Amino acid sequence: MIRRPRRTVPATLVSLVLLGICVLVATSAIQLLLGERPLLSYAKAASALHELSWNEAPVAVGGVVLAALGLVLVLFAVLPGRPVVLPLAAAGSSLDSGATRRGLRADMRSTAAAVDGVSGAKLTLHKGRASVRVTTNRTNSDGLAEAVRTAIEQRLDEVAPARRPKVRVRVSAPRRDR
Repeated sequence: MIRRPRRTVPATLVSLVLLGICVLVATSAIQLLLGERPLLSYAKAASALHELSWNEAPVAVGGVVLAALGLVLVLFAVLPGRPVVLPLAAAGSSLDSGATRRGLRADMRSTAAAVDGVSGAKLTLHKGRASVRVTTNRTNSDGLAEAVRTAIEQRLDEVAPARRPKVRVRVSAPRRDR
């Protein structure tokens, strides 16, 4: 079970642009029906477009811009985004289960922060890798990285994601007085 993100931002932008165009055309049509001067004059727009030829710069630039915009929208639709829900290992069961990326990250961060000697933890999940940066107030941080790695790996054993990330731990400690 891998749930991918929805493409709401590109879809919203396209729908708002189309809605604006439709409102403009509908407003002009209603003004024409009422006998008033339209907001968008069809005669002016048609005469301006009829004066242009296919080999002029505005037509070429407009075509390139629209083609690029269309290509970007197609790429947004075709290319998969980062998974929102990460699958958990099925231990002989037919039940599909998953954990959200945000939930797994928060769980691993709180596990790292609970290790004795850690004053703060930041965690990022990337492709198959969990990078943990812990801060400590100890002047001697020997063994702290290994303790954090062990705690996170034990927690990953309990959660059992289908693809277990490699854990990388960095420790930031205050500078020692010399």
